[in-house]
Formats: sequence, structure tokens, C-alpha cells
Amino acid sequence: MRMNRQGMLIVLSGPSGSGKDTVLGELASLVDDLELSVSLTTRKRRPWEIDGTHYTFVGRAFFEEKLCNEEILEYTCYNGNYYGTPKNAVDDWLARGKTVILKIEVEGAARIRSLYPDCVSVFLLPPSLEALSQRLFARESEDEAEIARRMEIAKGELAHAKDYDYLILNDVLDYAVSDFRAIIRAERQKTCRREYMISEVLYHAEC
Repeated sequence: MRMNRQGMLIVLSGPSGSGKDTVLGELASLVDDLELSVSLTTRKRRPWEIDGTHYTFVGRAFFEEKLCNEEILEYTCYNGNYYGTPKNAVDDWLARGKTVILKIEVEGAARIRSLYPDCVSVFLLPPSLEALSQRLFARESEDEAEIARRMEIAKGELAHAKDYDYLILNDVLDYAVSDFRAIIRAERQKTCRREYMISEVLYHAEC
């Protein structure tokens, strides 16, 4: 007999350019039963981004229709564009015992924490604002004015970093990925997520 185990929801936030996609890409190949939720967004796709992998890129009318149909778990307007998390896939994965990671902005993260009080929240920190600026320029996908706007937004986001359960410094990629993996492993061992094991042991003892 196999008891149903509880899934785990992880919220990941960090300024644009902090390396969220890179860290998640490495993590996905190292952690079993991991699902990365792909957010919808109305912003334009960057040249290196893959539709359906980094984001699902949609029109504003399509996004607003999803909102009206209550098919968006949370959403925010960031730098003039909508970002939102599809609801059904997340709830289905959690029901199947998966570890689900949502890559969302700080406003959306606050919303998720209110809806899922047992979620785990992680904030990815750049080593410095100077390094963050250099990373944004290196992408060559925004002009100076856009990067200046993103840097101002980043300062506001960093002020909310203290609200998260964990902070990961993304200076050396391998270290950041290792830290994230350690968080997942530790959180999976919590009694609240492994009570099903007690029932399994007792069941086999009675057989």
C-alpha cells in the first residue's frame, strides 16, 4: 500500500538579471519529481528565450480572458506587462506529490504565500548591484533606459528579500544551485511532508 504524499510548492523570486532561469535550468536536471511552472506573460520574447520554456508569451486580450475565467493563480503587472501563473497545472502537480517551483515577482510571491501558507519561498540575490547591471547589459536585449528602469525595480524587490524563507547568493552558479538543492532536500524531510511514511511503516507492520 502506498499512501499519497504531499507535494511541495516553492516560490522563487529575484531581480531581473539575478540568474533565475539559469539556476532553474541546472536544478531541473538534478532533482527528481520537480516541475517548473511556466508563467504566462504579455511582454515580448527576448531572442534567446524559448516560448513554453522560459515563459508562455501571449497577447494582452488572451491574458485578460484567462483572468476573467479565474484560470490564473496569481498575476502582477511588472514594467508594464502582465505576468501570471496558470492555476490548474500547479494544483494537479501538488496533488500528485510533485515539487513545484514558481518563478514569480515579489508581488505575486506575496499572493502565493497567502494562498499556500506552507509554501517555501526563496529569493535569489545578485552579488552586487554593479554585477546585476553588468548582467543586464550583457544580455543585449534592452537599451540603457530599459536597464535603468529594471535597476530601479530591482532595488524595490531587494527591499522585500527579508520576507522570504531563504536567501541564495548567485555569485558562483554551482554554489547557488547546490544551495537550492540543499533547501529542497531539507524541506522534503519535514515531518509535515512525510507523515505518510509513518502510516506506511505501521501498515507493513500489521501485514
